[in-house]
Amino acid sequence: MEPEGQLVYDPRTRRVGEYRDRGGPYALLRPVGGGREWEADPGTLRPATPAERLGAEVKAANRRTKRRV
Repeated sequence: MEPEGQLVYDPRTRRVGEYRDRGGPYALLRPVGGGREWEADPGTLRPATPAERLGAEVKAANRRTKRRV
C-alpha cells in the first residue's frame, strides 16, 4: 500500500497521480493539482520518477494559469 499523498505512475493511463486511498480492489488516484479521481490497478503502480513528477507539476501549474486568464 502506498502512503497517502505519494506521487505514483499509472501505466494504464500513462499519468502521474497522487495516491489517495484504496477502494475495493482499486487504488484511487487524483491528478496533481486537483481534479477528478480515477481508479488504478495497485499492482501496476510505481513511484513516479523525478522527471515524471516535474512534468505533472508543470501541467498542474499551466492549468492554474489558464484558469486565471
